[in-house]
Order: sequence, then structure tokens, then C-alpha cells
Amino acid sequence: MREIEDREAERHKAKMAKRKTVQDAEVADKHVEKGLLIVNTGPGKGKSTAAFGLALRMLGHGRRVGIVQFIKGAWHTGEKDALARFGDQVEWHSMGEGFTWETQDLKRDIAAAERAWQKALDLMADPSFGLVILDELNIALRYDYLDLHTVVTALQARRADLHVVVTGRNAKPQLVEAADLVTEMGQVKHHFSAGVKAQKGVEF
Repeated sequence: MREIEDREAERHKAKMAKRKTVQDAEVADKHVEKGLLIVNTGPGKGKSTAAFGLALRMLGHGRRVGIVQFIKGAWHTGEKDALARFGDQVEWHSMGEGFTWETQDLKRDIAAAERAWQKALDLMADPSFGLVILDELNIALRYDYLDLHTVVTALQARRADLHVVVTGRNAKPQLVEAADLVTEMGQVKHHFSAGVKAQKGVEF
């Protein structure tokens, strides 16, 4: 560790004290508590992973979590097995049948999305859930499997204390506008481009 002169240490202490005053005032100014509509979108990796991290946080506070997968239901994932250990605190529904280029059947994809959306409505109506994750709903909306206005209206009309996370690339502007928190995940570099295949514990 480098040596720190007393004068440098005092400057740092004064700087951090000023910053703490600003931060404390900003936090004290926040009084609203409400269920959030959160959107994780963008071309980068980690949108669903971030949502499942939030699920773990919610479970740590004793709240139930509901999950509906709109597209990736055909994949068996490590996070599903991990969250299954929480028993009835987590309700997981894999309703998708794979990506659109795999099914190649528009009617089948629309029907699967509609079933998943109905399940999402059921979970959102259940007051025992603190968080509902709608994984890859953005993809279903992108391909017009579901009516955008209907979905956004229902999300806005959710009960006041329910948190909802929507994941997937290309979030529709109307959904972004309705959301309380939107994170755009960018892709700087991806190992897939270098020929590295999807691996257990990283991609699924």
C-alpha cells in the first residue's frame, strides 16, 4: 500500500464529507414507495441474469417470486434449479417453446405467447407475489405475438406494491415510456464471436 501524507488524507476526508452531505440530502428527499416496472433490454448479455439476481434479493426479504418465460422455455437452466430450492416461495412457468427461428411456426408461437401472458396476468393478480419476472416478453412484443397496448395497459394497472421485471432485446418505446427503471445493456465483447459455445453456469 502506498504511503499517504496527512494533507492528502485530510483533503480526501473533507471531500467525502461534502459528498456524504449531498448524498444524505438526496436520499432524505425520496419519500415514495411503490411497485416498480423494470425493463432490462439491449444487445448485451445479462438481462435475464440481472432479473434473477433481483429475484434472489426479493427472496432474501421473504417475498414470493413468480417467473414466466415467454421464449426460452425449451432450455433447462441452472437458475431454475437453484430457485427451485426455495420451494413454494418461487413459482416458475416455462411457457415458451424456443426461439422463433427454431419453431418456424407463427401460429404456434402466438398461441404459446398468449398462454404465457395469461399466466403472467394470473401471477400479477396474486397478492402473495412481491415480484413477477416476465422473461423475454420483449421478444414476444417485438414479433407482435401479443398486442402491445393491451400488455402495457395491464402492466400499468398492476397493484400498487407489485414489482415487475420485463427482459429481452428491443424493448418497445411505449413500454420504455411506461417503465420506472430501464437498463440498456450494451455489448462490448462476447466470447461467442470467438467460437466459444454456450456453457453451463454462464449462459444457462
